[in-house]
Amino acid sequence: MQHLLFSPLPTGLFATLLLLSLSLHGQAGEPDQRPPNIIVIFADDLGYGDLGVYGHPTIRTPHLDRMATEGQKWTNFYVGASVCTPSRAALMTGRLPVRSGMVSPRRRVLYPNSRYGLPEAEVTIADQLKSAGYATACIGKWHLGHKEPYLPTNNGFDYYFGIPYSNDMDIVADLEAAGGYWNFFTSRDGADTKSYNVPLMRNTEIVERPADQHTITRRYTEEAMDFIRERDDDEPFFIYLAHNLPHIPLFASEEFTGTSERGLYGDVVEEIDAGIGRIRALLEEEGLAENTVIVFTSDNGPWLPFGIQGGSAGLLRNGKGTTWEGGMREPCIFWGPGRIRPGVVTDLGTTMDLFTTFSALVGVAEPDDRPMDGVDLAPVLFGDGTSPRNTVYYYRGDELYAIRVGDYKAHFITQGAYGGEERTVHDTPLLYNLSMDPSERHDIAEAHPEILERIRSVVADHQSKLVKGKDQLIDLDEG
Repeated sequence: MQHLLFSPLPTGLFATLLLLSLSLHGQAGEPDQRPPNIIVIFADDLGYGDLGVYGHPTIRTPHLDRMATEGQKWTNFYVGASVCTPSRAALMTGRLPVRSGMVSPRRRVLYPNSRYGLPEAEVTIADQLKSAGYATACIGKWHLGHKEPYLPTNNGFDYYFGIPYSNDMDIVADLEAAGGYWNFFTSRDGADTKSYNVPLMRNTEIVERPADQHTITRRYTEEAMDFIRERDDDEPFFIYLAHNLPHIPLFASEEFTGTSERGLYGDVVEEIDAGIGRIRALLEEEGLAENTVIVFTSDNGPWLPFGIQGGSAGLLRNGKGTTWEGGMREPCIFWGPGRIRPGVVTDLGTTMDLFTTFSALVGVAEPDDRPMDGVDLAPVLFGDGTSPRNTVYYYRGDELYAIRVGDYKAHFITQGAYGGEERTVHDTPLLYNLSMDPSERHDIAEAHPEILERIRSVVADHQSKLVKGKDQLIDLDEG
């Protein structure tokens, strides 16, 4: 698999990056010893095809497009699950969520009436970076437990500002009168924030309820900027900026409403992009850009049942809630002038790899008392090597539905996104060559039984060693 396709860069930009690299490494050729600031930006329900640089014809994302040109655009980057809670658990812990119990055969995410959250025994990426002297902030959607023991402030973060779960929860509107959940959302444009009594929290206190979601994207951006401004000059920082949008219901500020050719969904995405541009500009003003790494991706694919209000997976099949590519393959951009080598990367990567990569980058050992699922992407990000990752597991709840090994993906079970869709167990798994057929249209299982045999061997080895965690997604009234 070809791993790095160099992006054409303007001569001036290339020269600038080269000079930055030389200045960071010093005249004697010694590598820069300063730990880099790290910002992970996580969108919610953004599809693979929803950014300009990933092919959307009318959503304008100039700041992310520029980051992709100056940094790395990954085309085979995955999350740990196709819905919110387990996907976020995978990013935070560097582990498949089936190991931590942040999955369930009965429900898919945490709700306001959930009993538990991320187990205390789990080590987060914030814990890792905090132990290396980082100031840490979680800004935005958490969705790993809304009770105090499970909040970011008890999981390695010095500071938290955000909504603790999805922005469509705590519904106070009359869903029965509206014709049910799906009809309620598809018949609205998200304008009534009071229909959702979601809390906005600062650390462990609720400071606004219901949260004004029209201004939430701007406020998340400004909270991140304030954290950067108020930093200790000698202290590196880690910011996990997890937007609640473009998850349904959609909200944009007055400044952005009606400005995108793509409609309200485009307004929302373009406002997120503009906020990222503001953060980048601040880093440059503060002299921090050359010592900061930014990662942008999304928690899962687009919520397709909402039609025009949902996003697009581009050429990928299906979306959120499924183990087809559109559910778990996400846009991903790494930016770090003078550190990250520009190009288009076609190697495999996952959000779990961020835990491993950043732990190694700051010199903190991974926990050795549990299985870890990340790999170190440093050879690709900071050098001219290849990704060590060769395998991607596609879980739905606590059950393995599919697996990718190299170019090939086998589906053992397929199912639509939510409740009523047919669940099909395939006696002969479906098999696709994702390098040639990313849309998963051409089943080649019959022609390649030897590939399926190799894949079955990988699955057998994985399952023989897997210990599932205790279900953390149960409700208050369950045992």
